[in-house]
Amino acid sequence: MRTIFFGLALFALATNACGTSDKSAAAPVTVKDHFKNDFLIGAAIPVPHVSGLDPKADSVVSLHFNSVVAENCMKCEKIHPEADRYFWDDADAFVKYGEDRDMAVIGHCLVWHSQLAPWFPYDENGKYVSAEVLKERMKDHIYTIVGRYKGRIHGWDVVNEAIEDDGSYRHTPFYDILGEEYIPLAFQYAHEADPDAELYLNDFSMALPAKRDAYVRIIGELKNRGLRIDGMGMQSHIGLDYPDMDEYEKTIVALGNAGVSVMVTELDMTALPTVNFGANVNDSVKFSGNNNPYPDSLPSEVSKEWNERMASVFRLYKKHSDHISRVTFWGTYDGMSWRNDWPIPGRTDYPLLFDRGYNMKQFMENELAGNGADI
Repeated sequence: MRTIFFGLALFALATNACGTSDKSAAAPVTVKDHFKNDFLIGAAIPVPHVSGLDPKADSVVSLHFNSVVAENCMKCEKIHPEADRYFWDDADAFVKYGEDRDMAVIGHCLVWHSQLAPWFPYDENGKYVSAEVLKERMKDHIYTIVGRYKGRIHGWDVVNEAIEDDGSYRHTPFYDILGEEYIPLAFQYAHEADPDAELYLNDFSMALPAKRDAYVRIIGELKNRGLRIDGMGMQSHIGLDYPDMDEYEKTIVALGNAGVSVMVTELDMTALPTVNFGANVNDSVKFSGNNNPYPDSLPSEVSKEWNERMASVFRLYKKHSDHISRVTFWGTYDGMSWRNDWPIPGRTDYPLLFDRGYNMKQFMENELAGNGADI
């Protein structure tokens, strides 16, 4: 009997040393696996990340995310800088990056007034082109880009930020020249270029009732025309005191009831005092040192408040996972976030899932451990 027990003891020591029975050596629970029955989880990634210049961020994305969206490389000014020239290098590398990691690759974005190549809506005299010319330019732009990645892109943000907060159409070159028709045309062209790709609308401030109602109406109109519309992106650049989460939840439900999937497309949450409720990247305000209160780190009470609110946001997403198909952070870790310099240049923010040391925030650690309510 002593020989048997001694042998078993040696076997136990050996298996622990190899990690086969030691729980501490088990593979980590990943964010994508934790939410695999709820929704895709993703991040917007920049060109330096794709190029291998941030290996720590790459490790985080490859381990925890199953979807990626192009941060800037597919926007018009980058990919189509001149009428007769497309620049493919960065977009090609981005798509390959996602494919190599078996991720859902999201294209962002086909029609947007901001970061639009300056030549796009104008003639040689600096005047708006005619409706027919703009239609041809839109068609060429969408056919060329979507066609190049046909069968490789899971879905496209077809039209970005088309509606004002009061529910009216935003006055952009597309709207000024083509009127409301530019949205159906964009969806028509995108579907013709890749019939299998999902097609989305995308906008910010989606908790506002007038904006919500406008998009529900537009979705209905696209469907009534027989055009493909798969989802609505709710850009969620949120804060500790906005948006009104009751209205935010109403939007999730309303969009789901309109027959499209809901995607949280640009999630981040500022930990700093609110200075602007919009999300237009062209907005800015004069810098004030009082608006950069945490240049080195977050006080523990602010960090706790941030984690508690983000935990409640994810509880809401899980509650409505029947409507929500994807949650995408606008970036990976705090140091890379655009919110560090918006709307006040030079400030330090803490808005993303991972901190500047590439460590997961507390709310998500608790979620993965099954203690989502404990912060």
